Amino acid sequence: MTRLAWLGRPTAFTLQPCDDSAFGWRLSLAGAPRGCWVVLTYRERAVPRPLRPLIRLVRAAEHHDVFPLPGAALGSASWLGYLPPDCTDIHLALDPRTGFDLERVGVRTHADLIAECFAKRPIRAFAALYNAVRGDERRFRDILRGACATTPRTRYRAWAATRRRRANASPMAAGPPIHLVIPAKQSESEAVATTLRSLEAQTSTRWHAVVAWVDGRGEATSTDSRVTHRDWPTGGLLRTLAPDAAILGLLDPSEGLEADALALLSDVLGGADAPQMVYADAETLGAYPLPRLKPDWSPDLALAQGYPGFTLYTGSLLARLMDSSLGTPEAARIDLGLRATGMATASQVAHLPRVLLRGPDIDRTARHAERLEHHLDVAGSPARAHRYPAGSDLLWPLPEPAPLVSIVIPSRDRLDLLRPAVEGVLDRTAYPAIELVIVDNGSTDPAVRTYYEQLRRDPRVAILDWPGPFDFSAMTNAGVAATRGRVVLLLNNDIAVLREDWLDVMVRQACRLEVGAVGAKLLYADGTLQHAGVVVGLGGRAGHILRRRPADTPGHLGQNRVAHEVSAVTAACLAVERHKYDAVGGLDAQAFPIDFNDVDLCLRLNAAGFKTVWTPHAVVAHLESTSRGPALGAARIRFEAEAARFVDRWRETIRHDPYFHPALSLTTFGEDLE
Repeated sequence: MTRLAWLGRPTAFTLQPCDDSAFGWRLSLAGAPRGCWVVLTYRERAVPRPLRPLIRLVRAAEHHDVFPLPGAALGSASWLGYLPPDCTDIHLALDPRTGFDLERVGVRTHADLIAECFAKRPIRAFAALYNAVRGDERRFRDILRGACATTPRTRYRAWAATRRRRANASPMAAGPPIHLVIPAKQSESEAVATTLRSLEAQTSTRWHAVVAWVDGRGEATSTDSRVTHRDWPTGGLLRTLAPDAAILGLLDPSEGLEADALALLSDVLGGADAPQMVYADAETLGAYPLPRLKPDWSPDLALAQGYPGFTLYTGSLLARLMDSSLGTPEAARIDLGLRATGMATASQVAHLPRVLLRGPDIDRTARHAERLEHHLDVAGSPARAHRYPAGSDLLWPLPEPAPLVSIVIPSRDRLDLLRPAVEGVLDRTAYPAIELVIVDNGSTDPAVRTYYEQLRRDPRVAILDWPGPFDFSAMTNAGVAATRGRVVLLLNNDIAVLREDWLDVMVRQACRLEVGAVGAKLLYADGTLQHAGVVVGLGGRAGHILRRRPADTPGHLGQNRVAHEVSAVTAACLAVERHKYDAVGGLDAQAFPIDFNDVDLCLRLNAAGFKTVWTPHAVVAHLESTSRGPALGAARIRFEAEAARFVDRWRETIRHDPYFHPALSLTTFGEDLE
């Protein structure tokens, strides 16, 4: 499939402002093509926290479809979508900061996409045709789009070649120069030369570089007057290497910056209320380069993995770092990043979602874990936290005495599900302080009623009757109101405990001052992943990332190996301190009685200043809605109404989930590029 074929047959278009508060632009296509596919190719400027463009396809009977478009990680992006035959208008919602520039619109046919699907993913092509024959047009189109519009990260080179654009960044005309420190050994002279050449090619000329040699100076690798060579100082103090720096960063030998990198990054650091720390995305070098598309500021992930990499520091944050001892040159950037992570607040950190750095694919996990161990006793590090024995993740302290945990399970009949869940909680959980509240929604099975009588003999168990139609949110809120624990754990009746430490892990996270909701690693009955966190915007609303992947899937940047921030987690197994749950009003039973209530809860907790954390160390099996079944008929209508309310309430987060890079696809449930 050539680039021209992917773009489709070009068609003339106009993009003009219109009188709509949310979707302020109207796209008109020559000949008004309908019942076909379109490819939009557009450019965007690099800005922190960019809102994805939204496209709204207005259809007959006042119905409309809304889709988030991908962001431009390399300067431009492309979106493939279907224009239904009854589409009457096309509107776009754009982020004015990105300077959205629609370069081209192409038109494609079903036959084009089927041919491409057979070439790329033939099994999916057969699945698409099967659904076309059975009359499921939505599924037919979804399969085609998922196969043709997305690209696995392993094929990054080809994907990047079609999207890379030079930014229109102007050189820094004012402001302090950027000071860059490059720790190096004599044996790395050639690698240092590579890095210096990338600096000399910068569109910004206001920079100085210090090559700090650790074992005697290597060969002079540059005649540029902005480059100086020094010996690595005893103690490795930053102030010794760059005493006058107002903006400073550390580069490793062989790393190279895109020509507009310093100009773009310095733009972020300028202006009122600007951040004091900024990082961007990267790609690995080699025959098969891979992207490192990073989340917005995620301090737990930064402590565990050091994912920001090359970072610029300024302001009061840099002033506090300048007298830091960086130890060995090999660990200097890790040390600096760990100290900055312990000091910085969220408002002081910015992520520029643009690939601006190229570097070797080096596994720094072991070295990062070693330095993290050292830093846990340093001022500004997480108090009393310890490192997990098998990795660089943090084991947070458990309050003493262990707080009472109130586990709330809504249920109706289905003893085959409820009994294993209850026995797992009461008999196979090591946590010492538990109460269990089962909210029963009118069970009629005599075996269940008999089982309840047995459970009532256990002083840890209470049964709360909830008659009437099933209302997950109202039932859960009633159950929480009947509890006594400091920590509330919402739990489905279709789970199975797999490890006795699961609850201990979740409580440790939930009792942190800054944490709201905590989610577990949930597995299907076949052992594959069911829940590794919720991405807001996935599927147009919200969804579980990496569903049906192997349980040990590391995830992009290896984040599934460690606890880290996510936008939301599922209430199938969700822990939160009771006072935080009450502070935001619990689940919203009026807007979301059945679906989206857990995601909405997490987002309201986030808005109140509490972050959501997913941990891989609490592992539970989940059969996912086995007791309710799929939504059909009236239930489907109800689901769509709740989904519409969710989209209206959280449209901004759908356009930018801070923990999911805007260049990653919201169409598939993997971590594909789009």
